[in-house]
Amino acid sequence: MPPEADAALARLLESERLPDGYLDRVRRLHAPLAARIAGMAHPVRVGLAGPQGSGKSTDARVLELLLRERGLTAVTLSLDDLYLPRAARAQLARDIHPLLATRGAPGTHDVDLGVDVLGRLARPGETRLPRFDKATDDPVPRRDWPRVQGPVDVILFEGWCVGAVPQTTAALRRPVNDLERERDPAGVWRTYVNDQLAGAYRTLFAGLAPFVFLRAPGFEVVLRWRTEQEHKLRARLGALAGMSDAELAVFIQHYERLTRWMLREAPRRADVVASLGEGREISRVTGLRRLSPSASR
Repeated sequence: MPPEADAALARLLESERLPDGYLDRVRRLHAPLAARIAGMAHPVRVGLAGPQGSGKSTDARVLELLLRERGLTAVTLSLDDLYLPRAARAQLARDIHPLLATRGAPGTHDVDLGVDVLGRLARPGETRLPRFDKATDDPVPRRDWPRVQGPVDVILFEGWCVGAVPQTTAALRRPVNDLERERDPAGVWRTYVNDQLAGAYRTLFAGLAPFVFLRAPGFEVVLRWRTEQEHKLRARLGALAGMSDAELAVFIQHYERLTRWMLREAPRRADVVASLGEGREISRVTGLRRLSPSASR
C-alpha cells in the first residue's frame, strides 16, 4: 500500500482501538479482496455478513479505504441503518407478535428503503444514506443523512444477516433458546421472520457478488464478542450508555436462531469465507483465488 494508505489505516486502527494483530486481517483478507473487487466490472455490490461482534463494520471501513486508494468510489450501507422506527415496530408487535418490537431480526427493517438506496447508488445523481440512532432506537432525521453522488463503483452492504436464506418449516418447530421457548412457544415470531427472508428480503439481498462471510467458531463466542463491543461503547459514552450484560444476554437471543443457521449454511454459498478464531483473528480465508471479474453479475 502507498504511504498515505498506511497512514490512513493506522489512524483507523487507533480510532477503533484495534490491536496490531489486526494488520494480519488486512493482509490476508482486505488487501487481496480489494484488489479483486477493483478488477471487476463496476458497479459492484459486495455483501459482507457475519455474526454480531465479528468486525463487519470495521472491515467495511478498511475496504472502503483500500478501494479509494485504487481510485474507486466506495460507499458502505449498513443493514443496521435500515431499522424501522420504534413506532412502526411497536405496531408490528401489536399486530403480529410482541418480539417484533425489538430491532434485529428480519421483519424489523425498512426493506423498501434499502432496495431503493442500493439501486440509486448505482445510478447517476445524489443519494442520501440512511442512518439509525441506536441510542434513541429511531432513525436519524432524514435531513441529517449523508449525501453521496452516484454512480458509485463499489457498494459495500454489510450486516449480521445480509444474504441470509430461510429455513425449512420443520426447522422452525423446535425452539433454540429460552426466548423462543417462553415468549414464542407457538412459533409465530420465528415463522414471520422466516417468511420475510423468503419474501421481501430476497429482493434486498439480490445481486450480492461477491458475497463475503465471516465465520465465527460458534455461536457461544458471539455473546462474548458482542459484550466486548458494548463495554467499549460504555467506556466511550459513559456507564449509562448501552445495555447491561444481563440485558445483552437476552437481546442476543433474538439473533441466535438465524446466526446458528448462517454459520452452518452460508459458507457453502459465499464466494469468500473468512474463518475467525476466538480472538477474531483470521485462521483461514477461502475463495479469494477463485474470485475473478466473472464473479460480478
